[in-house]
Amino acid sequence: MAVTGSDPLSREGAVSQLRRHPEIDLREECGPGTVALLVEDSLDDAALARLRRVARGEGTRAVLVVGSLRESQLLDIVECGVGAIVWRHEATAHRLVQAVLAASRGDGDLPADLLGRLISQVGTLHRGGASRTGPASPGLVPREVDVLRLVAEGLDTGEIAGRLSYSERTVKNVLHGLTTRLHLRNRAHAVAHALREGYI
Repeated sequence: MAVTGSDPLSREGAVSQLRRHPEIDLREECGPGTVALLVEDSLDDAALARLRRVARGEGTRAVLVVGSLRESQLLDIVECGVGAIVWRHEATAHRLVQAVLAASRGDGDLPADLLGRLISQVGTLHRGGASRTGPASPGLVPREVDVLRLVAEGLDTGEIAGRLSYSERTVKNVLHGLTTRLHLRNRAHAVAHALREGYI
């Protein structure tokens, strides 16, 4: 994984927190299969541009550590492909490792207050767009909806498998199949899509 920050002190602070954990392989550059951790105070235009550049890199998964966000930025962040967000005031070594590992697996990891705000925002967008006309979005099958509903509740792969009496491999295959078919970046993006389209 690679760490970038709006200032050298923030970057070095995150690196020093992560360096102590052998499960984290720190690198200088982002690339296919890596996790990029971005540390920002807030998301101004320059920070959002950095986030888009890193998150849209081929095969890179992004974790955002941020001090504050405007509600209007949430959907943009998720649609950029950010799978995990950590508040700066909660960015302990344990919390950073948890978010990085979740992102590396393709899982979403959002603070509970942000998840509620995201669901509310997507619901508002869905209600506002219900009257729009145009081609229908590709549908989700009931099994995909069941899995995404549990992802939205914050369950991990093992918990979803247990709840639905599936194997973990089946849950991963369902999520991989729908994210690939619908060109979605990760689990958080898939949940946002399902909410926007009224499936959950």
